[in-house]
Amino acid sequence: MSSGLLQQRCSGADMNPPKRPRTADSGAETGKEERNTVDVSIILPVYNASCWLDECLQAILQQDFTGSMELSVFDDASTDDSRKVVESWKERLETRGISVVISGHSSAQPRGVGYAKNKAVSQSCGKYLCFQDADDIMLPERVCLQYEVSLLHPNSLIGCRVQRFPEGSTERYTRWINTVSQDQLITQVYTSHGPTVIMPTWFCSRNWFLKVGPFDEGGKGVPEDLLFFYQSLRLGGGLSRVDQCLLIYRYHEKATTHSVTEETIWKLRVEFLQERVLSQWESFTIWNAGKQGRKLYRCLSPTNQKKVKAFCDVDENKIQKGFYTYEESKERPKPKIPVLHYKDASAPFIICVKLDMTGGVMEENLNSLLLKEGIDFYHFN
Repeated sequence: MSSGLLQQRCSGADMNPPKRPRTADSGAETGKEERNTVDVSIILPVYNASCWLDECLQAILQQDFTGSMELSVFDDASTDDSRKVVESWKERLETRGISVVISGHSSAQPRGVGYAKNKAVSQSCGKYLCFQDADDIMLPERVCLQYEVSLLHPNSLIGCRVQRFPEGSTERYTRWINTVSQDQLITQVYTSHGPTVIMPTWFCSRNWFLKVGPFDEGGKGVPEDLLFFYQSLRLGGGLSRVDQCLLIYRYHEKATTHSVTEETIWKLRVEFLQERVLSQWESFTIWNAGKQGRKLYRCLSPTNQKKVKAFCDVDENKIQKGFYTYEESKERPKPKIPVLHYKDASAPFIICVKLDMTGGVMEENLNSLLLKEGIDFYHFN
């Protein structure tokens, strides 16, 4: 695929913005003190991304941001010519007024995306950080619009809407990314989709990153974005989104997100749910008496298991059984939790039915109860 993808997506935009003269603080060799005036550092971890880098870097070149920018690249032991591709863009970027810092390592194995992001951040000097994946393409307005929001919300993670490529990839996930409301950015942080402000769109102040971070450097299989995201919320950080598509978000089988297991994500979500929500409730109902609801119950702490007053469902077979017996329990007698029709159950609820999977039936049933998300219920799946 050629740079035509960006041209096609951004038709009507100024694809050749005027060049800004290179100043003393725009070169990669400039001293750290002088480079401290940079407004935004684009943080670009790279690992075997040579086939995507031309489009990625062309899009950075075409940003319409009028402040000062820096590109900070860390190559995590690529075995292709990623480093060479990045270096071939250095002169063009610096001529455009974007300073470039490139480093990396050539160990036998990559250290992981968390490590690469941390290194790229530590060698950068922008007051604000724009995180960019090497396989994605930012639209010309991205840095400008997210920077403006970050100035108003310096202790927040700022996201944006995305266009998935190839078109039609992960339709439910993409729809959720783009339609979740501002309030739901907070209330839906326990769902299986992961961070409500997705990592490829993150923009934040350096000060906030330093307070929350660094990223976990556990390597392959570690959800460094979700760990950082939850820690940001623990520290009182906010979440916001520019309600405009500012990123072409590429889907492919080699993406690092595929190395993180569902079980790892599940455990983190349960832990955070118990910490932030269940610890505040005296009792609650689990909406779903099936596999997912029972799994959640089994993963709860003994204290929170005792708070489960019922399961609720629409399946008459489950309801007719009358209760769920926790067979693995060491208690005697074994706990038996009632199974009710959702209309007979009482709030608050933890909803263990996946969003956008029942043709709107679950959502209609939930809406019929006139409950408030974030007070009367939270989505978990």
